[in-house]
Amino acid sequence: MTTVLIDYDSGNLHSAQKAFERMALETGAGLVVVSSDADVVARADRIVLPGDGAFPHCRDELFGRTALAEAITEAVTTRAVPFMGICVGMQMLATTGHEYAPTAGFDWISGDIRLINAPGQKIPHMGWNDLIIDSPHPVLDGIKSGDHAYFVHSYAMDVADPAQRLAHVDYAGDITAIVGRDNIIGMQFHPEKSQDSGLRMIGNFLRWTP
Repeated sequence: MTTVLIDYDSGNLHSAQKAFERMALETGAGLVVVSSDADVVARADRIVLPGDGAFPHCRDELFGRTALAEAITEAVTTRAVPFMGICVGMQMLATTGHEYAPTAGFDWISGDIRLINAPGQKIPHMGWNDLIIDSPHPVLDGIKSGDHAYFVHSYAMDVADPAQRLAHVDYAGDITAIVGRDNIIGMQFHPEKSQDSGLRMIGNFLRWTP
């Protein structure tokens, strides 16, 4: 089995690669490959889309690589390959991002990416926060409300279908933390930087058969 972390010049992949390699070794999940090659993605058994920075930039960097974006879409929507989006990679699951200008996402999770509304709190939302689990999911096996995750973001997802919001955090109001449906899951936080909880979620993802 091969898990491909997508490299599209939108974030430092080193820590994510190390975390996925560690958990792949522990779970017997096979190879972890960092690649921007559409042919490699087309053969992937699992796909991880990270992302740091502004939504429009990440979207342009990915969709500017037309073959790569098409390979991801075909794998996820036709072959039902398990997919994880991280940070802006999760945000690109949404219908539209509203950072700087309205920008289309994959529209795999209906919703909008909007500036966090947290009166009295600093933006970006940065640091540790307690997850509040809204719905059970195999990738959240062993994760409970109160477990910590590490966030760095100024925009968050308003999910159209509450059933697709799996977890949130409280930051002067609800902020979506995890979304998912079918073979797709997205995490607003960085599981690779979220210590034991994040590593458990990565391991669960590598074992997950939707």
